[in-house]
Amino acid sequence: MAGHARTSYVCLPCRASCKQRYGPERARVCPRCAGRLLHAGSAFAPPRRRDVVAWRVLSVLLHAGVGFHKSCCGGPGFRPRSRREVRERISHARRTGTPYARALTLPDVP
Repeated sequence: MAGHARTSYVCLPCRASCKQRYGPERARVCPRCAGRLLHAGSAFAPPRRRDVVAWRVLSVLLHAGVGFHKSCCGGPGFRPRSRREVRERISHARRTGTPYARALTLPDVP
């Protein structure tokens, strides 16, 4: 592997994140519970551990395949921050047939 690129991984049950070197060759394990870590992306900023709502929103995003990857200098783009924003976008996806991952990253729901 070239360079020393580190990216964020998340344990949803522990509400914890850690940075590790990127590489799909091995499964990442949570240092707290030994559960599987999910890849969140290099532009990920974790919510506070006690912010249960933010972690629920994060869970929906990661399970839908939405990551927090740098898109050059613009950052990862829009990500919903509340359950209301998630519900609006999922409702839009169901109405229009838009994939969830795409609908969840829309800044404005038509």
